[in-house]
Amino acid sequence: MPESASSIAPQIDALWFFITGVTVFFSVLIGVAVIFCAIKFRRRTTPLPTPVAPEDSPAQPTAGKHHVNMVLEVTWTVIPLLIVMVIFFWSAKLFIDIHRSPKDPLNLYAIGKQWMWKIQHPDGQREINSMHVPIGREIKLTIASQDVIHSFYVPAFRLKQDAVPGRYTSMSFTPTKPGTYHLFCAEYCGTEHSKMIGKVVVMQPEEYEKWLAGVPIEETPISAGNRLFQSLGCQACHAIQAPTMSGLYLSKREYLENPWDTETKFTVANETYLRESILNSTAKVIKGYSPIMPGYRGQIGEEQLQQLIAYIKSLQNAPHENAARNVIEQSK
Repeated sequence: MPESASSIAPQIDALWFFITGVTVFFSVLIGVAVIFCAIKFRRRTTPLPTPVAPEDSPAQPTAGKHHVNMVLEVTWTVIPLLIVMVIFFWSAKLFIDIHRSPKDPLNLYAIGKQWMWKIQHPDGQREINSMHVPIGREIKLTIASQDVIHSFYVPAFRLKQDAVPGRYTSMSFTPTKPGTYHLFCAEYCGTEHSKMIGKVVVMQPEEYEKWLAGVPIEETPISAGNRLFQSLGCQACHAIQAPTMSGLYLSKREYLENPWDTETKFTVANETYLRESILNSTAKVIKGYSPIMPGYRGQIGEEQLQQLIAYIKSLQNAPHENAARNVIEQSK
């Protein structure tokens, strides 16, 4: 087995061993039963004599007779059902633990690109084909793809998450053991797929802080998003004429799928919603507003999208009554 280096790894290993044990047990049980029945009830070389009923006894009909052992029927139905339910709820719990949003995580961003992984830290530090993380800290990794489907796979963490073009995926984990671990792309993505490898370096918190201090920072994602927000002219509408950015992230939004619709729907302004609204502004038109915003698909890349979203997320706690002023001042 690969080395176990995350809090979720022992739980995934336990589920794997349970499924493997159940599989081996029933494979042996069925195999032994098949061999036993094949030997005991094999065809005889000498046919058995056919019993002859006495002449004075009435003929016994044989067609349509069958025997049902209800205990056996219930047993081999209930036991597999219970085993499958245990596997289902166990794996569902692990799935939720991996994809839940921690309360105070270290937010990292990963972009898959033929043929490399680009990692960005909250303060703006960037890496290619490597990811440094502190031990014992909950990490939330948001993953996107620049071109085709990739898959972020760290065997020592027992974690694998696809990077799908056009959407964000995420996973959460907590490193538990210092060291350097393999990072692979587990989805065939082109001719140099086998070279799309990297490493995850788990460090002590103080060593991680020293490493961060030694990496040059060009610009933080929030400040880069602020600059991009201004250069695209977003503040012209989103400070006055359109829904403001202050308090937008994770708020409940009421929208129309089409301008002529009368029935409204609701959604939450998470990363996926913000991404869709930037690239395809008419996908979910907020009730009470006209679909006049241009779409930016093909004009900005995944890294710029992440910067814009980081900037919008930074305005989450800005007061609504001063929303216009906050957005205008931050975009100057």
